[in-house]
Amino acid sequence: MNKIGGHWKPIILYHLSNGPKRYSELKRAIPEITEKMLIQHLKQLQLDDIVLRTAEPVVPPFVTYSLTQAGAKLQPVLSAMAIWGLDDMEQRRPLK
Repeated sequence: MNKIGGHWKPIILYHLSNGPKRYSELKRAIPEITEKMLIQHLKQLQLDDIVLRTAEPVVPPFVTYSLTQAGAKLQPVLSAMAIWGLDDMEQRRPLK
């Protein structure tokens, strides 16, 4: 659970479950996360073999992040967590 626990890792993984993303795409998709936290979590996910970082040798550098096979196996869990989170938000929404 340490590999995918915390506030930001499930959110990052959820966005990567839709396909490879560049750093800027992830940052745009998760505007609340600081650059430091995004970089830190991406590195941790790479070390845990959940996320793959692919760098193309061009100028400027073209780097993409994608799920590894192990990361792809988490998709059903991430989808279930997202559904639960949306349901929970809906239930907590104040009535007007």
